[in-house]
Amino acid sequence: VNIALVNELAMLCDRFGIDVWEVIDAAATKPFGFMPFYPGPGLGGHCIPVDPHYLTWKARAEGFEPRFIELAGQINAQKPAFVVSKIADVLNERRKALNGSRVLALGVAYKRDVDDVRESPSLDVMALLLERGAEVVFADPLVPSVEVKGRRMEAVEPNAENVAAADVVVLLTDHSGFDLPAIAAHAQVIVDTRNAFKDIAGDHIVRI
Repeated sequence: VNIALVNELAMLCDRFGIDVWEVIDAAATKPFGFMPFYPGPGLGGHCIPVDPHYLTWKARAEGFEPRFIELAGQINAQKPAFVVSKIADVLNERRKALNGSRVLALGVAYKRDVDDVRESPSLDVMALLLERGAEVVFADPLVPSVEVKGRRMEAVEPNAENVAAADVVVLLTDHSGFDLPAIAAHAQVIVDTRNAFKDIAGDHIVRI
């Protein structure tokens, strides 16, 4: 529920033209009573995206409608599509269409520095990009291959050549093994869903 709230606030801030990460930083200056939650490309892992469904099922069995929990699930499930829409917007601003563009996805594990892709929102983002006609490749230091929409995909190195060849780079999982300054130096444009590039300056870095 907390993650859904911050994800919805991130989408609302985007509509307002406000940097949600700056809002969170400002809220963190409160000396007490603040627990930060951070937006991302969606929910992943073996528990958080799944376990609430058991609770809602049991609640219904007892004649109770858990509307708040279900709404949180719906909001979190919307986030991959929001990420794809922002990628399309970034490309449009550069007079490019998503259809036919090369997208380099950084990170497919569901969270930082693990090799677990169960319920990873990165896979949902990649699937939606493929549906929109994008050419998608991915880099992940811990995951050598994944299957997306029945297609086996092998990881590429996030080296200068592969980064520069992408029309857009989207950071989905902020593994510590990524050389972010090098990626920023060679990327045409970056969509950062984790605020990983916060300490790197550049008009070509779009934080969502």
